[in-house]
Amino acid sequence: MDEARIGLIPTTRRIWAKVGRRPTASSKRAYVWRYDYAFVHPATGRIHHWLWTTVDLETMGATLAAFAADVGAGPHKQVVIVLDGAGWHSSSRLVVPPDVHLVHQPPYSPELQPTEKLFPLVNEALANREYRGLDHLVDVWNDRVLALGRQPDLIRRSLCFHWWPKDRRGDQNRMAS
Repeated sequence: MDEARIGLIPTTRRIWAKVGRRPTASSKRAYVWRYDYAFVHPATGRIHHWLWTTVDLETMGATLAAFAADVGAGPHKQVVIVLDGAGWHSSSRLVVPPDVHLVHQPPYSPELQPTEKLFPLVNEALANREYRGLDHLVDVWNDRVLALGRQPDLIRRSLCFHWWPKDRRGDQNRMAS
């Protein structure tokens, strides 16, 4: 699990241009954004996203509760979530649903976080574009998230690291499938 900011500050990527011509990408800068709270299960390619206006303890708690309900966490299904040490992830005041267990990765180790590799896949559809406003950007983001949700093989290939834990049968761990 992790968060990323999306907004009307343009995301640019390299683009092709004819030899001798300077490539251009239209954009309009505005300082408004939303936060993509994303959960990914690397072994299955299953993803969950919520878009919020802020990152804080209350929003994090609400997101954890929504995720727990979505995946059916309960006495017979324990859910383990790997996340970084951001203040709203590690605060003693964070309300964590029962049957959800948070595991914090070591400091300064974003390469261990599979969700970090999800955001470039989402942002690819947002790059080098001009948006009419935040609602338009959110619509494009939503379309991309839905499209990625229909491509679990792409998610698995991109995010399932070779060291991801395996269960006793040798299958990938089903933490939140």
